[in-house]
Amino acid sequence: MSKEYWPLYEVFVRNRQGLSHRHVGSLHAADDQMALENARDAYTRRSEGCSIWVVRASQIVASQPEERGEFFDPADTKIYRHPTFYTIPDGIEHM
Repeated sequence: MSKEYWPLYEVFVRNRQGLSHRHVGSLHAADDQMALENARDAYTRRSEGCSIWVVRASQIVASQPEERGEFFDPADTKIYRHPTFYTIPDGIEHM
């Protein structure tokens, strides 16, 4: 398999202090395992990560910026979804 035909992967890393993964870049790889290992080598060289996700770019489904009005506007009519209506119990640190 030629490198020019290797699929594109998006890389997400969770750092040691973080609670969520963040997108850090992209890479091409022949398979999932190679993508994971290459992502480790390229994006966590200073041991800053504790978890890596790699996702084939072709598998990501995303909303389109030009459709944001019709896509996100229905949330405005559902005020019960706004966090101001709820109280968070004591002892809950990350919500």
